[in-house]
Amino acid sequence: MPDLFQAIVLAVVQGVTELFPVSSLGHAVILPHLFGWDVDQNAPTFLPFLVMLHVGTALALLIYFWRDWWLLLSSLLDRRGGDGAKAEARHALLLIVLGTIPAGLIGLIFRGGLAGLFADFRIAAVFLILNGLLLAVGEFLRRRAGSAQLATLRPWQAIAIGTSQVIALLPGFSRSGATMGGGLLIGLSNEDAARFAFLLATPIIGAAAVLKLPELLGEQGNGVRGQALVGAICSAATAYLAVRFLMRFFETNRLTPFAVYCFAAGAALSVYFAFS
Repeated sequence: MPDLFQAIVLAVVQGVTELFPVSSLGHAVILPHLFGWDVDQNAPTFLPFLVMLHVGTALALLIYFWRDWWLLLSSLLDRRGGDGAKAEARHALLLIVLGTIPAGLIGLIFRGGLAGLFADFRIAAVFLILNGLLLAVGEFLRRRAGSAQLATLRPWQAIAIGTSQVIALLPGFSRSGATMGGGLLIGLSNEDAARFAFLLATPIIGAAAVLKLPELLGEQGNGVRGQALVGAICSAATAYLAVRFLMRFFETNRLTPFAVYCFAAGAALSVYFAFS
């Protein structure tokens, strides 16, 4: 398992890359091999450790979007008509629920079969290239998708965007990138696609924590709880800074820089790993 320094580095990287559309899981798989760290990624505690880092990210998202979540949840307590804001909030909450269900179900079904890929850094590098292509295609096709807004998003569109999160089970593909790309294809702006992606990420990450935290608290967590706790704090801090930056960035910018990074980094790493 990672030592304290390695845990902090992985946490900082995870806090940024989970929200930047460049695959946090891919970076978590690649970096130990790139730096030559003696980290057993097949160890039973490694995945719960990563989940603890995601808990920090989820906490950062809750803090940043607390007004959104307060409006969404409080809208359930007041069912009276005539309040357009609360009606829109109930509709948005329905979309989040519908977007969460397919990714959660498919993740539960296939997570065991895909676990063997988590430690394969060569596959992660190839998938990083494909993630870059996915982001580029999403930006290219966005121009033909027309325009849409979160308030008028249809249930089937939310399900389609939520289902796209499943691709993040493969290391190298980004959850936020997939959901942003799905939002762009439906016609959302970059800013709205990013907001919906981050709102969708919170319950998915929370569900993963519910499944894996008992392992971290049990015998499998012996010797790694300290690193996991420090990592979660570092991940929360960097994730908060990342989401603040991205929400401002996507007001006027696109996914293109992240597509270029993924393609270039994945290609360079594939060549490096092939000859190392």
